[in-house]
Amino acid sequence: MVTFNRVILAGNLVRDPETRFLPSGVAVTSFSIAVNRRYKSNNEVKEEVSFFDISVFGKTGENCAEYLSKGRPVLVEGRLRQRSWETDGVKRSKIEVVADNVQFLGGPRGASAEASAPSAPAADSQDDDIPF
Repeated sequence: MVTFNRVILAGNLVRDPETRFLPSGVAVTSFSIAVNRRYKSNNEVKEEVSFFDISVFGKTGENCAEYLSKGRPVLVEGRLRQRSWETDGVKRSKIEVVADNVQFLGGPRGASAEASAPSAPAADSQDDDIPF
């Protein structure tokens, strides 16, 4: 059986990051990015926007919360994860990106920084602790 789950996205934050902590003390930072795609159809340039929810664990997440803000461009590298839960008897699910590498692009000082998360794989064991 062959499996491969890898995603790389570049876009702009649509809201400020939010951080919460798991009972184990590991930080989980969440934010959303908008990724634009331009294409031609009938000699007309069109644009579509896709929105993706991103979760970042550990120190990388804390760095994202500290240095990122709405509108900031980022490059996110990670994997897709589907979450499922039930609210008031209604089953729901959502696909999100679990980032293990976030590069801060542009920025007010023109400097770029990269944050890597060696602790991201450990987050899998704590996924059940997140109540959504």
